[in-house]
Amino acid sequence: MNWLDIAKNYEEEYIRIVKELLQIPTVLEKYDPENLEAPFGLEIRKALDYMLDLGKKDGFLVKDIDHYAGHIEMGEGKEVLGILGHLDVVPAGGKWNQPPFSAYEEDGKIYARGAMDDKGPTIAAYIAMKMLKDQGVKLNKKVRLILGTDEESGMRGIKRYLEKEQMPDLGFAPDAEFPLIYAEKGIYAFTYTGKVTDKLLMSLEAGDRFNVVPDECKAILSENKDKEFNKFLKDNKIQGEIKDNNEYVVYGKNAHAAWPHLGVNAISLMTKFLIKLTNNPFVHMLNKYLTDDHLGKKLGLDIHDKEMDDLTLNLAFIHYDGKEVEVGLNIRYPKNYDFEEGEKKIIKAGKEFALIYNKNSNSKPHYVSPEDDLVKALHESYIKYTNDTESKIMSIGGGTYSRVLKKAVAFGPALPGDEDLAHQPNEYLKVKDMMNAVAIYAEGIMRLAGF
Repeated sequence: MNWLDIAKNYEEEYIRIVKELLQIPTVLEKYDPENLEAPFGLEIRKALDYMLDLGKKDGFLVKDIDHYAGHIEMGEGKEVLGILGHLDVVPAGGKWNQPPFSAYEEDGKIYARGAMDDKGPTIAAYIAMKMLKDQGVKLNKKVRLILGTDEESGMRGIKRYLEKEQMPDLGFAPDAEFPLIYAEKGIYAFTYTGKVTDKLLMSLEAGDRFNVVPDECKAILSENKDKEFNKFLKDNKIQGEIKDNNEYVVYGKNAHAAWPHLGVNAISLMTKFLIKLTNNPFVHMLNKYLTDDHLGKKLGLDIHDKEMDDLTLNLAFIHYDGKEVEVGLNIRYPKNYDFEEGEKKIIKAGKEFALIYNKNSNSKPHYVSPEDDLVKALHESYIKYTNDTESKIMSIGGGTYSRVLKKAVAFGPALPGDEDLAHQPNEYLKVKDMMNAVAIYAEGIMRLAGF
């Protein structure tokens, strides 16, 4: 059966559904476990309801798990094939050509925050399931499109889901790249905190998420430093501006924390300006150990693995109000990294400047053998509809929902060589490529769960 020919009949439906979903601004504002109706906020609850209502209308079995997650199900059998998508998105930072939740369409592309991470791919998986259902395909496993709500900021939604529902026996997350990702680095987030006073630096603000390279940093000073700042911008060819009341702003470039070298870290830029003006201990700590170093060399953390590549470090956010400071960092580490030894070095660096280390979270590396039947079946599905036998399956620094299952991989939908759009302004999906992904996902489901 040629799923690509069939998928063409679903293109208009795909566009309608994905636009409606993208127009819901599912950025986590606050997690409130006491709010039983909408623990991750009203917009995320709205998106979850939208998907479950859609599945019910189309004749699938659906289930809401405490408004933390849900699933859309087809097939039968004791085993479960899980397809893991998420409905939440990161904040829409940077400069957009159109409002980031307008889902505007132009030249075969749909632009919106979440277009590729991860609403567009999630709907591609949904349409693949709908095609199988409409064609009357019989499945020997339950196939569940599992809808997470908190992938970008803690994975609390999927954790609650797995507390209440059967762990899928195998699965994939349509939240990365083709041909397939069989390994993901460990993801480690931590902060430095401390009490600091400074006669010059009144406040410093940048970033709000561990997994995003900050593109803007603002400093308020007690003295006018316009001349020095303008010279700094010119000498270093940096974008920035001076606002009222001695507020100084520098602009970098957003990127995903898994690939910090693709961004320009605004905190690093601002540190270069401040280091010559103040003896503030955390500014000097940033300069000595954390700025301009996406490999963690200054902390002595750099390491390479032949499958998982280099450890990477992202200086993610800083909040300073003139009295207390909090600095957030995100490390992606390969399977040969000695976590305990690295932690000792991180703690020591903080103590040198009277800053306290606080562990936020640690998700260990995820690995499925390239020789596993799951990997082979999905890779063959990709090859069938692309004829691409040259691109290699891979390991990444990003974290997808596949890491929460015992046996799962990340599978598409970005094609080899595509521009990295995750967490970037003007994020977009290509409708044609998404319909190809629909066909590949339908084929993959057939190979993994068909009779």
